Amino acid sequence: MLKIKIHSEDYFLGKIRFYVALFTAKLLYHIIRITKLSSGTSVIGMLVLKICPDFLKRCNKYIDVKINVTGTNGKTTTSGIISHLITKSGKTVINNSMGANMLTGVVNALAVSLKHADFSVIESDEAYLAKIYDQFEADYLVVTNLFRDQLDRYGELAATKRLIQNGIDKKPELKLILNADDPLVASFEGKEKIYYGVENVYYADESLKAASSTEEVFNCPCGKPLKYEKKFFAQQGHYYCDCGYRRAEAKYKADVMLYKDHSVITLDNKSYEIPLVGLFNAYNALAAIALCLEAGIKDIESNLASFKVAFGRSEVKSIRGKKALIQLIKNPIGANEVLKTVDLDSKILIIINDNYADGRDVSWLWDAEFEFLKDAKQEIVVSGIRANDMALRLKYAGISNIKIVPEINKAVDYAAKSADNDITILPTYTALLKLNKNKQLRSK
Repeated sequence: MLKIKIHSEDYFLGKIRFYVALFTAKLLYHIIRITKLSSGTSVIGMLVLKICPDFLKRCNKYIDVKINVTGTNGKTTTSGIISHLITKSGKTVINNSMGANMLTGVVNALAVSLKHADFSVIESDEAYLAKIYDQFEADYLVVTNLFRDQLDRYGELAATKRLIQNGIDKKPELKLILNADDPLVASFEGKEKIYYGVENVYYADESLKAASSTEEVFNCPCGKPLKYEKKFFAQQGHYYCDCGYRRAEAKYKADVMLYKDHSVITLDNKSYEIPLVGLFNAYNALAAIALCLEAGIKDIESNLASFKVAFGRSEVKSIRGKKALIQLIKNPIGANEVLKTVDLDSKILIIINDNYADGRDVSWLWDAEFEFLKDAKQEIVVSGIRANDMALRLKYAGISNIKIVPEINKAVDYAAKSADNDITILPTYTALLKLNKNKQLRSK
């Protein structure tokens, strides 16, 4: 009898904590929106977990189908496309759209918008996926790619892969949507694996074919280096080994045509126009399409064209009447793919921070090929905590026309005033959050 009473008290106390946490989250969210004292992407989650440590577990019953997206690059864009297509199909969705993807950010996103939803689409930091899966149920996991990123946090790629595999192992019934062209991603172990990949890449303009010398080299399980029939960038491509090991057959295989301002994916004789630049974004879109087809989402072709990117992911803003394209950079491979797309006639502003969420180690600046910018027509402005490091890297890339403006808002103002035409802004993650508060940058 006593045991039943104790369990009953624990149950009701837990429910009270949960509802108090929900009320507090929504109240604090409105205060933050009014005062703009914080970006509001994680602070609410921290408080919610203090009040109700098992908050995530209690959210499960409110959501029918749970989708997670993880990987090094493309998480925010991929989860954004999936959420957009779900919403356009007439279904409801909860999504951590600002890209705060550690445990507190995920709790934050759920707490401020929790209600019964058909889907959740949660972008998950690689190192936090297992912690999220300790409490949160899962139906699908999309893995985009694995590149070297924030070595101070993740270490080498084998360590990052183990972190994700630990999460997968906690959910045996999970459906994995995997990038067949990435040998590390394709090798994840799970009960049900569904692959997507690129068959061919075509270019509408030869200037888009800029080659990168930064590559990742992986060995076959037999120990020999992998060979490639086709290599698209980094380790992405059609790989094989003389021992017989080769790229998995993709269920969703696409041809990609790249244009200067968009791309077109052809899959099963259907064409999907994507309002995003670069092959890396075509991969993100293909991952999203594969997931949506698996989940039974309708009208994908007609709804893709209206997708609006998340802040800083190929987003176009306006400042002083000039177009400003904002492209997040955070590791060598991702930066290279962005640098290939930069308009060298534009005014270029690069903002490098080394806060925890950016990664303290900025040695990646020397692996990224900023040489792509050596023919820039205008002075390049550098800003942020590591502005001097960025200026030095540009100098070694053969660029001498550099202006250092460490304070970010002042750098934005200077770039806007001195630009002859359009502006390209390349920030790291916390620099992007700072930009998001800049009142000069307006939506187009």
